[in-house]
Order: sequence, then structure tokens, then C-alpha cells
Amino acid sequence: MEVNLSDFHYDLPERLIAQEPPPERDGARMLVIHRTRGTWEDRRFRDLPEFLHAGDCVVLNDSRVLPSRLYGHRPDRDAKLQIFLVKPLSGDALEWNALVRPGRKVRKGDRILFEGGLEAEVTAWGERGERTLRFHGVSDIYEHLERIGHVPLPPYIHRPDNPRDRERYQTVFARDRGSVAAPTAGLHFTAETLARIGSLGAETARVTLHVGLGTFQPIDVERIEDHRMHSETYSIRTEEWSKIEGARRVLGIGTTSVRTIESAARSGQMCGETDLFIYPGFSFRRTDAMLTNFHLPHTSLLVLVCAFAGRDLTLAAYRHAVESEYRFFSYGDCMLIL
Repeated sequence: MEVNLSDFHYDLPERLIAQEPPPERDGARMLVIHRTRGTWEDRRFRDLPEFLHAGDCVVLNDSRVLPSRLYGHRPDRDAKLQIFLVKPLSGDALEWNALVRPGRKVRKGDRILFEGGLEAEVTAWGERGERTLRFHGVSDIYEHLERIGHVPLPPYIHRPDNPRDRERYQTVFARDRGSVAAPTAGLHFTAETLARIGSLGAETARVTLHVGLGTFQPIDVERIEDHRMHSETYSIRTEEWSKIEGARRVLGIGTTSVRTIESAARSGQMCGETDLFIYPGFSFRRTDAMLTNFHLPHTSLLVLVCAFAGRDLTLAAYRHAVESEYRFFSYGDCMLIL
């Protein structure tokens, strides 16, 4: 059966798009979906441990978000350029795939100057307006990013980043730097939540998938089968995969954890690149439950959730969330799918 992009639409009032994180990290609402019964119930994220049991494994994506948005200008020009570093292309992390806005007049060979004496050269053009940048005069670009970089809040958050975002747009278990967007389902967790999960006899396993721009970009083809995901880097340590394999039930925290689990289950590879696209008809091999935030229409994230919970049930639950005024997207509420 052909699956079309138009099948993954819902209407969302802009006022429901969360512009700030909740006052407390674990204070979000949680819509619990029971797939076998085709029902849902309104709960709070703090209730999550009530749905867990001994033998369960909660899988967390521990990728760390980079402060990857920079502001600069070309020499002798006042016009500000916004640079969004997407992915390092060299072992020394001095060459990057990047987005430049506005970029129409930014040519190969142009120099871009940043705060603190940092400088980059545009060395190539890429697809979809991307550029390759090479930084000069520094040995550790990450040190400069931590000092002058901005938190890469998504475009539907209509405000500049602030110091609070440095903490709140990062999970408490973030470890390996490399994501350009937060694995947002993990933002709700606190140390207390993780301790409660452990006290129940459930385990946590950590995987790493560095979130790239392709994960969040709208699908631009009508036939879902024709969509191609950008590849993203993932890794799973052997001891963590052993927990996942031995679990009675596996709860993936976020779509990125689910894609990592399912990529490894299919390939048998514990590290590498994945462009796995999950859409209705997909057979999940190791994921039994999922916690996820609410996602934009026409994105691979919403399509993945529909593949897991069923399109009709998912979109009905989304309509309920809209009517009940849940908060949507990165800083919004969440959905537990059992």
C-alpha cells in the first residue's frame, strides 16, 4: 500500500508551540498511548516509573548538543552572517559542513570573521545551500564553540538563546558531543527519575546518535518511500547492547534512540553511519515501547511514531493533545507509547 506525505498532517495552533522549557525539568504532561487497546490517558512525566517493571531497559541517547550557531561577518562588510555548524568533516574538526544565512552571496574563497579572532574560509559549496568551512589559527575549535557559540534552538522557537538554554537544551546524561539538536525526549529526565527507574529493577542503557539536520527537515516528496534520510553517526558499547538484548521490554527514549536500536538490530554493527528511515510497514525488531515529544507535521519523526503506534491512533491522539492544549515540540510535553 502506497504511503503518502499528505497522510501525516494535523492542524496545530501556533500558541501551543512551547517557546520556553517547563519551570521544572520533569514537570511536563505525558499522554500515554496504549496501542493494543487503542486508548490513551493524560498523565505527567513524573508518572513514567509507574509504567516500568523489573527486567525493562530504558534506552537513552547520550549525545551532547554543540553550541554550534555562530555569528560573523566578511572582512570590510557589516552585514551579519549566521553560521550553523552541522558536522565535522576532518579528523582535527577544523573543517565543517555548515549552513550560512544569508548565504546567496557567500562564495568559495570568502573569509568569515568571528568574535575572539576566530576565522574561517569557505572552501566549497554543497547541496541545499550548504558550505564547507575551514577554520584557521586555532587548534581546538570546540574550545571556541563553548566560549562564543550559541545554543542551536530550532526555528520554531522565536527568540534568541539565553544562558538558561545552555542547561535546559541538554539532557542530564549528555556525554559525547556531536548533535546539532537535542534528543528532546531525554530533556524531561532528572537524576531523581533515573534513580527511581533503577530502584524498580529496570536498567538504563546508553547509546549515542549524533542528531543531524536531516532528522528534522520536512519530507519534500509525496511518496514516503522515495524519501532519503541524511546519514547520522551512531555507536553502542558492547555492555550497553547486552542490556538491550537481555531486556524483557525495551523502552526507547526518543526517536533517535529508536533509530539507533533498530539500526544495530538490523546490521549487527555497533557503530557506523545510519540513514534508516522508519515508516508505516516497518517491522520493529527490538523496540517495545517509546517515549517521544510531539513532532511537526510532514517530518520523518512523526512518520516514525505513526509506524510504531499506527497512523490513525497517533493522529487521533495528536488531535486530543491539541484540544487539551498540550505544549508541542522541543520544549513541550511528551507521549509514552506502550
